[in-house]
Amino acid sequence: MSIAQDQVHLPVVLSSHWRSFFHLFCKRAFDLLGSLLLLLLLSPLLVVLALLVKLTSAGPVLYRWRVVGKGGRPFVGYKFRSMVTNADELKAELEDRNEMTGPVFKLTHDPRITPLGSWMRRYSLDELPQLFSVVRGDMSLVGPRPPLVTEYERFTEYQKQKLAVMPGITCLWQVSGRNQVRDFDEWVRLDLEYIRDWSLTMDLKILLRTVSEVFAGSGK
Repeated sequence: MSIAQDQVHLPVVLSSHWRSFFHLFCKRAFDLLGSLLLLLLLSPLLVVLALLVKLTSAGPVLYRWRVVGKGGRPFVGYKFRSMVTNADELKAELEDRNEMTGPVFKLTHDPRITPLGSWMRRYSLDELPQLFSVVRGDMSLVGPRPPLVTEYERFTEYQKQKLAVMPGITCLWQVSGRNQVRDFDEWVRLDLEYIRDWSLTMDLKILLRTVSEVFAGSGK
């Protein structure tokens, strides 16, 4: 039996800061101000990316990202479309090539990704529209990545613990060698470590490491 299965009935351990009005207020204020500032500063880039998506492949500019947030609440976010329009239908044909153990799908050389999409993913540019989800209050700048609705339906009780807090655009997994993590339970372990040890300082450190990862072009 795996460690994840052993812990399936254990309640998630929360940092004491999650119960602090001051810390939660500061986190939300930083999320709101930070995302609004980024949207303002990056608005020319957002326009250029939107035009490039539209001009280089058929289909909508944005991908409707149906995911699950805090406490299992579903919501719709948006990303710049980095795949062909029928990517969801083609996914079933690629399941046997999944590089991740567990309910999530990861494929390094995914044939559904467009040439522009590959470049955007390398620098995480396709993620930028998620800043609107932060403004709306569905996401935080830092927090466990939200799973797709179809993935969440296959989660174990242990894996659902990652949704004890608001999901984020970046997380501990993304700055801890995400491309080398092949076991979803290891990904969940990192999320639970974040939830257990969370502080405002930890968020700042993850954001700084994220900037470094983005400029290094480590995304896939």
